[in-house]
Amino acid sequence: MKPGIHPDYRPVVFEDASTGKQFLTGSTAGADRTVVWSDGNTYPLLIVDVTADSHPFWTGANRLLDTQGRVEKFERKYGKRGARARKES
Repeated sequence: MKPGIHPDYRPVVFEDASTGKQFLTGSTAGADRTVVWSDGNTYPLLIVDVTADSHPFWTGANRLLDTQGRVEKFERKYGKRGARARKES
């Protein structure tokens, strides 16, 4: 690797926003928050929407994850497709 062009790779704690489960792994991502891990050290904390702990593929559960109202925005813009299809038939 060429020296001086790659970001620092360091331990970071990731937390699943829906389940609260945390895991410690290496990452180059930066974070504004920190957390004290079980080993007593303080690490940067990144909160993410989906991890293997909550992803439907790994859990086997179907869930609609819409944290920013994307579904409602789509339905307002284009209407509910299922309701329109039933009216036309």
